[in-house]
Amino acid sequence: MDGISQWLWKQEYWLPPGIVWEDLDEIAGSRRPLPRDLLLALPLAVGFIALRYAFERRVAFPLSRALGVRDQVRLKVTPAPHLEAFYSKNSRQPTQNEITSLVNQCNLTQRQVETWFRSRRNQDRPSNSKKFCEASWRFVFYLIAFAAGFASLINTPWFWEQSECWRGYPHQPVQDVHYWYYMLELGFYWSLLLCVSVDVKRKDFKEQIVHHFATIFLLGFSYCSNYIRVGTLVMLVHDSSDFLLESAKMFNYAGWKKTCDSLFVIFAAVFLVTRLIVFPSKIIYTTLVLSMEVFEPFMGYYFFNALLLVLQALHVYWAYLILRMIYKFLFLGKLDKDERSDVESEPEEEEENEEEEEEDQSSWRKRNVVRDSRLAMLSSSCVLNNLTNQKAHANRRLPKAR
Repeated sequence: MDGISQWLWKQEYWLPPGIVWEDLDEIAGSRRPLPRDLLLALPLAVGFIALRYAFERRVAFPLSRALGVRDQVRLKVTPAPHLEAFYSKNSRQPTQNEITSLVNQCNLTQRQVETWFRSRRNQDRPSNSKKFCEASWRFVFYLIAFAAGFASLINTPWFWEQSECWRGYPHQPVQDVHYWYYMLELGFYWSLLLCVSVDVKRKDFKEQIVHHFATIFLLGFSYCSNYIRVGTLVMLVHDSSDFLLESAKMFNYAGWKKTCDSLFVIFAAVFLVTRLIVFPSKIIYTTLVLSMEVFEPFMGYYFFNALLLVLQALHVYWAYLILRMIYKFLFLGKLDKDERSDVESEPEEEEENEEEEEEDQSSWRKRNVVRDSRLAMLSSSCVLNNLTNQKAHANRRLPKAR
């Protein structure tokens, strides 16, 4: 273990050439970054999970009812032991061959098996109340984190001039407010990662996992290497738009269409500016270019910038989804659900498509019934007209007969 620890904490990996761990010990001030400080993030993550549990039940759920959030009533499926076992252990969406095998086992038709699986998946879909509670918890954290982070950075020199991030490096003391800013953000992202199995799985589920891991590694590495000034700017840029997205989701689940659309437009503008302009031109530029005025490239330099570029790639992907929504709004006249992360995972999207197809079939049947009734009325009207004409003709011929 000692050999692994010595290899892991080799100063060549973490610090620029010419700087050793002893240089960090010489930092003046009440606090200096120590790797063991990161262990505090794990109990903070557990505390966030407990606080979220209480918040969602005591605050978020009553708020959802006050705002008018309504859950769709979903009927339970007919008990089928073989199908339930397959659903739980194998797959939620069986292939055609598996459906054929299940038909033989359960003495059901193929249509009945497909309907059972569709209903069973629909039964497991998260309710609007659950999604509202999750969005409201994230909204509260991101809002408080952004407000606190902005207040702590507004008077710092590196907030206005990013080259100040490297002035005096590595002898840069850590202020208590920035220490707690780091620990709370790191604990929160750990809590998101620990709860990923119970949270709502969305369309960008894999991208969110990559984002959480990249953020945790980025915060951990930047803290140990005393890149804290840059790290605080990274957190502030991300929090600036996240709370707007979560608030738009909340009003979407509540059915406040106009409020949701307005908040989404504001979120899209802030996201595109901060993630596609400010983040690469200010933060990535200072870590890639301006830092070279202070030290030479080393392994940690490449690792840190690689994580920033991973985040930027995710920003470009999400910006593409947002711009696609804006295109639909401008040229098609409608603003759909948030394609960035408000759409459910792919299996549930297919369920929605199937439900829409069933609704289309139902409406088609109704139109056929209306058409048939109109044809019947038209034919009966024609018969009555013929009878009336025949009677009138017979009455005209009657005097002649007399």
